[in-house]
Amino acid sequence: MKYLTARPIGHLMIVFILGYYCSIGWAADKKSQPTDFIELAAVMLKDGHSDRALIALQSVDLKDKKTDLVRFYTLQGLAYLNLNDFSAAKDSLQLAVKNGQKESVIFAYLAQAHYALKEYRDTIQSIDKAGEHASKANLITLKAQAYWHLKETAAAINTLDEGQRLYPKDFSFLRRKVFYFVELELYHEATQLGRQYLKRSKAAVEDYIAIGSALRLSKQYHEALDILEIARLQFPNNEVVAKQLAHTYLDLGKLNSAAFIFEQAALLNPDLQAEAAEIYRRAGRFHKALILNESISDQKVKLKQRLSILLALKQFERAANMESSLYRSGLLDDQEVRYALAYALFSSSRFPEANKHLDHLKDAELFRKGTELRRLMEICKTEPWQCT
Repeated sequence: MKYLTARPIGHLMIVFILGYYCSIGWAADKKSQPTDFIELAAVMLKDGHSDRALIALQSVDLKDKKTDLVRFYTLQGLAYLNLNDFSAAKDSLQLAVKNGQKESVIFAYLAQAHYALKEYRDTIQSIDKAGEHASKANLITLKAQAYWHLKETAAAINTLDEGQRLYPKDFSFLRRKVFYFVELELYHEATQLGRQYLKRSKAAVEDYIAIGSALRLSKQYHEALDILEIARLQFPNNEVVAKQLAHTYLDLGKLNSAAFIFEQAALLNPDLQAEAAEIYRRAGRFHKALILNESISDQKVKLKQRLSILLALKQFERAANMESSLYRSGLLDDQEVRYALAYALFSSSRFPEANKHLDHLKDAELFRKGTELRRLMEICKTEPWQCT
């Protein structure tokens, strides 16, 4: 599920690279460097030009005993990591360690490469070797995610709990735990934690939507309503909240509630008028649907929906009189619309016109229905008393 993905690797890179350059001295002996290409690559990498850094490193003579291999492979690994070439990044960083890189931050970088390559056990092991860096919020999240992918759910949740303990004002751990509980089908706990997160974190509308949607997709409709109704009160003008709430009511079969929400949302976005009218139609409130249908701007949507409403109201003459409008809009290319019009004409005793439209039906099911209409028309001609 999307909400279980880790934070972008690029975000972690920025955090770690800045910390790396600001707080860690490379302690390089300039006499050991036959050229300045390594120094040039370091500057380019720091300035965000990872591709240029790799080009500079290509000019380094690795056979020269004076070459600082630790620094070379570290810089190369960081450059590859920045360019999302995770396999190459892992190889270079491991060579840096093999050649004597002692800085524990190297394992933080390795953890990112392993995670991107879905090597989750190696991710955890690298984080455990990252020393003080292992307690950084981003690495705690990465570790929890690695445990989660390994289906070690208790360890994943315990890791998030540790993150909460270390960073009590960072509510991302609590948020992620909500989605873990949803995935584990612990819906009651997920709802309780979700409410706690939304209350404590001064959550954005996106958080309400994400948690409500997760519960809805898990078919926990009443729990989803609890979250989305609160969101509707706090963000009355948010269209996505309105849609999610309306669709949750639809999932529960509460058509009138869903239609009303769409109707209210249409005051801000008239494009939603058609959905409101359609749901009212499905709910059997045909006159209400017809009123809303008048305001729909998309003529094809308006005419097609209007035809279906008039048929439901058994106002066959009005439906049949839509023929020219349906023709001008191109809707008669839709075989279902053409059959509906033919039915309206049949019900208005305009048999020749109905037959003309039935001649155009190619769809097997609609052709069968058309054949039945023709049979009924013949009965009406010979025994009109049966059609009154």
